[in-house]
Amino acid sequence: MKRIGSHLLVLVCALFAATAFATTQSLDEVQSAAEAFVRSRLPASPAKQFVTAAKLDPRLRIEACDQPLQTFEQSATTLGERVTVGVRCAAANTWTLYVPVTVEIEIPVLVLRRALARRARVAIIDVEPETRRVPGTAATFLLDTASLQGHRLKRSLPAGTALTVDMLVPDVLVRRGQQVTLIAATGPVEIRAQGHALTEGGVADRVRVQNMSSLKVVEGVVESDSVVRVGL
Repeated sequence: MKRIGSHLLVLVCALFAATAFATTQSLDEVQSAAEAFVRSRLPASPAKQFVTAAKLDPRLRIEACDQPLQTFEQSATTLGERVTVGVRCAAANTWTLYVPVTVEIEIPVLVLRRALARRARVAIIDVEPETRRVPGTAATFLLDTASLQGHRLKRSLPAGTALTVDMLVPDVLVRRGQQVTLIAATGPVEIRAQGHALTEGGVADRVRVQNMSSLKVVEGVVESDSVVRVGL
């Protein structure tokens, strides 16, 4: 009798365990829903794209949803290398989980063959194409050498760096000795004068310029290849 009773106890426990497991939401389904949402937002690309949801804590137990899972982006931001997706059950047993999802893409990028210093120009011989799996989308990476023309490095970079758009700044626009137009504005009033650049710089760089009329030396910000804006 004891043996029969113990068998019945095991059977009852197994039955309850099976019932509980059957009403528990599959975390794999939650992760898959988050990944599918991100894939639907990616721009069309011939390159291989990788979308990976973070693994949810296996100890997490939520009631199974008897309706299709709903997905939404946590915040309205530009889709980048990492996005948080909300996965929601709109049934009576309402719940919401937030799943971090990473985006990677396999593309040919331009990689530095040697280390280069800040403000260095990047020549064709300084780079080589290499297929890499990189975070985000192709929009941020340089894919052809034409993008290097007229630019310098914003900061020093080691060999092997995959170049991105934000690593470059426009090349020198104003050179020492060049004649430029000085512009000073206050409200609707704008004053223009001619000057000689005493230092050189690219767009948004600060340069020193001598006013050709007053001979006064002022400091301003390069606006274009012949315009320097100064404060009043």
